[in-house]
Amino acid sequence: MILQTQNQSLRPLTTAHLAQTMSLMGLTAAELQQKIEAALASNPALEVVEKRSCPICHRPLADAAACPMCSRPPGLETTEPIVYVSSREDFYTPKGTSFSDDHPGIDLAPEVEDLPTYLLRQIAPELSLEDRPIAALILTSLDEDGLLRIPLAEIARFHHVLISRVESVQRLIQRCDPLGAGSTSPQQALLVQVELLAESRPVPSLTARAIQEGMDLLSRHLYFELGRLLGIPTSRAREIAQFISENLNPYPARAHWGDVHASATPSQDTYHIPDIIISHLNERPDGPLVVEVISPLAGQLRVNPLFRESLQQAPSEKTEQWQADLEQASLLVKCIQQRNHTIVRLMQRLVMIQRQFILNGDAYLEPCTRASLADELGVHESTISRAVSAKAVQLPNGRIVPLSKLFDRSLHIRTALRELISQEGKPFTDTQLAEMLHQQGYPIARRTVAKYRAMEGILPAHLRSQRHHLAAQPR
Repeated sequence: MILQTQNQSLRPLTTAHLAQTMSLMGLTAAELQQKIEAALASNPALEVVEKRSCPICHRPLADAAACPMCSRPPGLETTEPIVYVSSREDFYTPKGTSFSDDHPGIDLAPEVEDLPTYLLRQIAPELSLEDRPIAALILTSLDEDGLLRIPLAEIARFHHVLISRVESVQRLIQRCDPLGAGSTSPQQALLVQVELLAESRPVPSLTARAIQEGMDLLSRHLYFELGRLLGIPTSRAREIAQFISENLNPYPARAHWGDVHASATPSQDTYHIPDIIISHLNERPDGPLVVEVISPLAGQLRVNPLFRESLQQAPSEKTEQWQADLEQASLLVKCIQQRNHTIVRLMQRLVMIQRQFILNGDAYLEPCTRASLADELGVHESTISRAVSAKAVQLPNGRIVPLSKLFDRSLHIRTALRELISQEGKPFTDTQLAEMLHQQGYPIARRTVAKYRAMEGILPAHLRSQRHHLAAQPR
């Protein structure tokens, strides 16, 4: 009975700890600073001690250097990065200055595109002048999930065109990143994604039929009934459901697209200060990389020990409030420590995987998913998504990029595609480009080439040919 009572009392605290940790995980360093400052102003149980200590193991530090224990690489391999949490004041520079004087002209503040702009940039090379108003109406009518909530017939009537013409523009949009955007329903978005995924990877048979006829059964996890509907064993119905869960998204704008994770409203802020800084150890390019996860505090955030002691002598009318303040302060300190620990573990592994990209550029990006990294670290995929969301990383060359870019599974292929097109004489068709990429070890379909080309803003072969012809004419 006592054990049951203890479990019941611990459950709300555990739930609150998890919820607040996940909330803090999604904050940037600047947002976390605001959160801490607000807590310090409202909670007398919190204090910042003006001393330097390791945010992970709490060992005292003499200066701004990394903790000699927590930052020590596990081995002597140069691929093992040195990762630690460091005070933001070590890097902050007054407004108007930049982090690196050695790299003038580098854009340290990339803008964040909204979804309609991102989609329009992809379809623009293949969109005729007459279809641009149709595309504009579709894109500006997308809801926050990336779905089109007005009927295609209404768009056709508005522009006085056949509905088939509106459908052709919609198909262009649906095949952009994120796949399925512009669909009129979650079901249609899933079917589009199945069709396109089947071009580059195996898809379980009957997946499309399961979505068309068994959507209600899938959403309620009724796999036995789904198997009966499709005439297959329950185990195969489970496999189809698992494939859909792991690879498809009925709400395209909630998936990872561009440089943002769109489950939250894309921020219109720009990156002036990175959340993570990667540099060379002792400025040696062949040595280990140093990864500094920026903390917004110069000192140590902790529960005020005097407040804890005074709780014993608190007036009866204030005991409850003081106890609540103490619990909230303790919870915030623990959650911030957990946040730091998770981001350090994430960067430890991610920098090892993407070392060549960090050192040599886009062509060397290794395909890496949040799900695979979550499995390696033994955490839920949503934890990795929150740790990556809205954060920026400064690379050794001074360039600041979204942390999500290190998970861009097509960047290295798009880089190879740009290289092939930059060296062409007579413009290559998408089919030729697909064959050439296949020879380089990138087995992708022609339609995927067209999608990646559109994402890079590169014109189709016939339009590139016209441009070359016009450029060659004497003036």
